[in-house]
This record gives sequence, C-alpha cells and structure tokens, in this order.
Amino acid sequence: MPDIFDEVEEDLRAERARQMWQRFGTPVAVLLVLVVAGVGGWQGWQWHQNRERAAASVAFMADHRAAEAEGADLPAIAGRFEGLAASSPAGYRTIALLRAAALKAETGEMPAALALYDRVANDGEADPIYREFATLMWVLRSMDTAEPSVLAARIAPLTRPGQPWSASARELSALVALKSGQRDEARRALEALAADVTAPRSIRDRAGRIASGIAG
Repeated sequence: MPDIFDEVEEDLRAERARQMWQRFGTPVAVLLVLVVAGVGGWQGWQWHQNRERAAASVAFMADHRAAEAEGADLPAIAGRFEGLAASSPAGYRTIALLRAAALKAETGEMPAALALYDRVANDGEADPIYREFATLMWVLRSMDTAEPSVLAARIAPLTRPGQPWSASARELSALVALKSGQRDEARRALEALAADVTAPRSIRDRAGRIASGIAG
C-alpha cells in the first residue's frame, strides 16, 4: 500500500506543476511586455502588481532550485518558502505554502506540513484548484493518523463530477474505504474509476490494478 500512496502523490505533484505553469509560468514575460509597450499613469497600479508577481516568481524559482540541489538544507528552504508566502501576492503565496508543506513532510515535520495544507485549504483568497489540492494532500498525508470517517468527510466534496481533482479524489476515497476495511465498496469504486474514460490514464491503470488485487 505505501507504494500506491507514493504513486498517487507523484501524480498529484505532476498535475499541480502543470496547472501552476498555466497560471503563473510567465509573469516575467508579462512584465517585460508592459515595460516595452509603456505604461500610462492609470495603469501604474497594474504595473506595480505585475512587478510584485515577477519578483515573487524569481524568488520562488530560486528557492525551488535550491531545494532540488544535492545536499540541500530542506528545513531552511521550507522556512524561506514560508517567508516568501508572507510577502507575495495571493497566487505565489499559495504555491509557496504548498512547497513549504511538501518540504516539511519530506523532512518528517508532518504536523507542520498538515497545518500548512490546512491553511491553504481554508484560504478563501486562494485559487480553488490549489485549495482542493491542499485538501487532497492533507488526506494523503493523514492516512496513517486520522480517523477514516474524518478522511472520508474531507475528501467527499472533491469527488463530485466536474470538480478539477475528481478522479484523484475518487481514488483516495476508495483507498480510505479500503484502509477502513470496506473492501467491497473500495473495489466497486476502483472498478468504476478504471472504466471512466474521462479520468487520467495513470489513475485508471492504478485503480484497475488495485481493484484486481482486492478481487484476487
């Protein structure tokens, strides 16, 4: 089962990275266009906001590269991400907190990581995609400590059709059911997910493997 949870986390991180790039990948380019084109007085505040986003982007990528370096001091870098969150616009505040949470989880500071995921999940200014991602990560990281009923309640709203993380949420919901001993319910949910052509291929394949293992 731990290997399955690792796979789920890898998929969630990959999807989060894709969505983060779509939202925040080009703030520096936007700023350069504004500078070259010239900004009127009435656009000054917009220019200032874009400059803040560009600065946050540069700082975020610097900390990200530092975290990926061999021998990196991950606890210290997690603290830098938290500091960046405190001084950044809403979008970068959110992703900096998520990165800090991931690093704290990686270094064994699980209570602190869960607190940061909770903070993002309950941040009304954050993009719903990232709030839901934070909820998914909270559930995934709490599998061994939280009551199944608590996990199920937190994940349930994310499983509805049309929700951006619906497939991942359905998979986690089934794993919660499996962990609590509801094998038949988990198998049915996983079989349905494996047959859902709208779900990502990696999730469908994994759901099919787990369902087969339960049936066997």
